[in-house]
Amino acid sequence: MTHTLFREDAYLAECSATVTALTEHGVVLDRSVFYPLGGGQAGDAGVLVLADGREIAISDTRKGKNAEGQFTPAICHLPALPDPAASVLNLLLDSGLKVGDPVTARIAWDRRHRLMRFHTATHLLCHLVPQLVNGCSITSDYARLDFNMTDALDKDALTAGIARLVAAAHPVTVGSITDAELDANPALVKSMSVQPPRGSGHVRTLRIGAEQLIDFQPCGGTHVANTAEVGAVIVTKIEKKSANTRRVVLGFAS
Repeated sequence: MTHTLFREDAYLAECSATVTALTEHGVVLDRSVFYPLGGGQAGDAGVLVLADGREIAISDTRKGKNAEGQFTPAICHLPALPDPAASVLNLLLDSGLKVGDPVTARIAWDRRHRLMRFHTATHLLCHLVPQLVNGCSITSDYARLDFNMTDALDKDALTAGIARLVAAAHPVTVGSITDAELDANPALVKSMSVQPPRGSGHVRTLRIGAEQLIDFQPCGGTHVANTAEVGAVIVTKIEKKSANTRRVVLGFAS
């Protein structure tokens, strides 16, 4: 199991950790600030700094899987490979890294911050387009939401709406509700393609707004603390992906 520090504080850029496993899927640590791919958000990149000062570049972060292909509580930090056909495990063993070794896990902060800004912006978009979402992708270069709808959307109007919500500096807070509370309020789940994780008895939530509620829904991603921090995000494209799907693509204003 990996203690997910990023869920407690999305602004933690590094932490000390201990290697608990070396696998073909990457390095497993007892604790980490690296967010693994999930919920549409890309996994973090960065470095693992060894005790002697050497660094192992991490190109991606994924959730661990067992032999049956089911997700586990472990997080795998995938090293950058000089050759895509190379063995991850051999590269790690050749580095001299061993189970029990201390490391410093350090994310690529600028990249993470862009992900946090984009992810929060997608929640603002959910407020402006109150329709179910049937697809999502959040990268450091762009974000997109696919809405289950047939009506046309206006690019300029959505850009102006996002700018208004950003300028209003609404607080963004992480909380939780019980499984029973979610069962009693199924409309809180706005995604048709990704369901919130169950099993712990509680579901992590994201709320935007204090006196005025802008958005409230289950979410496990990383976010900025205030909408003002999202900055200048614009709608770069609106596409009709199918008869019942409208895709909205977000980018940073140049």
